[in-house]
Amino acid sequence: MRDRQAFQDARRAREFEAFVAGAAGRLLHAATLLTAEAPDANPRARRLLTLALAHTYACWGRLRGEDPYDRARQHLALRFANSAWHQYGGPLSRTRPHPHSVLAVLTPQERLVLVLRLYEGVAEEQTAALLGLATDRVRIICDRATTTLLHPPPKTSPTVLGAKVAPS
Repeated sequence: MRDRQAFQDARRAREFEAFVAGAAGRLLHAATLLTAEAPDANPRARRLLTLALAHTYACWGRLRGEDPYDRARQHLALRFANSAWHQYGGPLSRTRPHPHSVLAVLTPQERLVLVLRLYEGVAEEQTAALLGLATDRVRIICDRATTTLLHPPPKTSPTVLGAKVAPS
């Protein structure tokens, strides 16, 4: 009995290692897009990935034909969504997106919808169900985010107090 359990545990570990070898890079890239961090300096994205993989490993034996990548992506997205208020704009905010990230101009919700829809290819209906939003709302958020990226707001130049404008 003990040998059988050890064999099953070893097989489970090998299967999970193979999954991580194939999926971790893409999941890390998705997490980096969500956090809008630089690819070479992405501690929040790495933390999201670690938590998503730990959750996936914990329920590995209960997946029963479910796609482990889908499960890990769902956990990653929900973890980001639940922490976004505290990390990215709420009153407890201490960290901000990397200023040179193209996605830094988007809100966390816009980044989440955009990454799920365009980078991960998740259908509108699935994204809506995952985030608890109406399908129309997901479409509007995705369209707004895409428009913001294609037509970024103009960068304002700093104003100098006390400067006089020359008459024309």
